[in-house]
Amino acid sequence: MSRHTDLALAALAPAIWGSSYIVTTQMLPDGYPLTVAMLRALPTGILLMLITRRLPPLDWLGKLAVLGALNFSIFWAALFLAAYRLPGGVAATLGAIQPLIVLLLARAVLGSALHLRGLIAAIVGIFGVALLVLDPAAHPDPIGILAALGRSGVDGLRRGADAQMAAPRSGADLYRVATDRRGAVAVARRAGL
Repeated sequence: MSRHTDLALAALAPAIWGSSYIVTTQMLPDGYPLTVAMLRALPTGILLMLITRRLPPLDWLGKLAVLGALNFSIFWAALFLAAYRLPGGVAATLGAIQPLIVLLLARAVLGSALHLRGLIAAIVGIFGVALLVLDPAAHPDPIGILAALGRSGVDGLRRGADAQMAAPRSGADLYRVATDRRGAVAVARRAGL
């Protein structure tokens, strides 16, 4: 792929991702986060089963169950619950803490070193997003706040689990392309797609 194609795909991912909040709050019936999460995940799962026409190896089922829970069940349920209960600016600001969560989880789980530069960048990022999108008149909902924080934490855990469970070159690589909205281009290139 050319650099322009890479840039276009990289720009397309956040636009599609951002539409989740608009579609959820403006076009879907209120109060069904688990149903919406299922409807978002089910077509991808069916498509992958049609493409690969086989199940993953049995020894991968436990790992895929963990990744599936982190990718879909917990992550999207929390995302849609937060979208239903929080104004977009509050949800975006709470989502911006994800880099800080990932840094802290990497330290706690993997033993990675914490660098002051990374901590400062994560904190400045949170404040930058807050300055851009947070409305002073917003009334945050406690359940929505917990859901948004949970979504960020689950996404951080998922990225760590995904990195530690290098998938075989099979349908699992297609699975990763379909589920990793930020790294799909790199994964597709590595898998030869």
